[in-house]
Amino acid sequence: TVLQGIILLPLRAICIAFILLLAWLFASIATFRHRGKGSVPLKGWRRRMIQTTLSGLTRTLFFVMGFQVKVKGKIASLLEAPIFVAAPHSSFFDAIISALTGMPSIVSRAENLSTPVFGTILSSLQPVSVSRQDPDSRKNTVTEITKRALSRGQWPQVI
Repeated sequence: TVLQGIILLPLRAICIAFILLLAWLFASIATFRHRGKGSVPLKGWRRRMIQTTLSGLTRTLFFVMGFQVKVKGKIASLLEAPIFVAAPHSSFFDAIISALTGMPSIVSRAENLSTPVFGTILSSLQPVSVSRQDPDSRKNTVTEITKRALSRGQWPQVI
């Protein structure tokens, strides 16, 4: 009823904010004092923390928003498919794909890394940054994606 909607909406918003702050906290811990800042892959406990906690928190976030996603088939492993293609890549639903595939690296515009909260979470995914101001950005992006795809599992999948 309308009364339930009035009560549940603020509660849902509080849950979403709490989940995002938890994701920011785990992303901050995983990247704290990590040398390289995007030029060296996260390894060990840092990578596992990103894969498990951020994946779980993202799934929880979408569940709170009312989405239930089921995977049919088997998701290709990093060694089978170092590059994972998702299309049309046009909305926040891309985060569902990221959560279901173990939080791969993404290709993102460089400006997104400076966004409060989301920038830290995005940085923990070790994105391939695309700069719209750099005329060599396309070539650099292709080079970086190729380097990661040929790394034999050193870098996470690129989506």
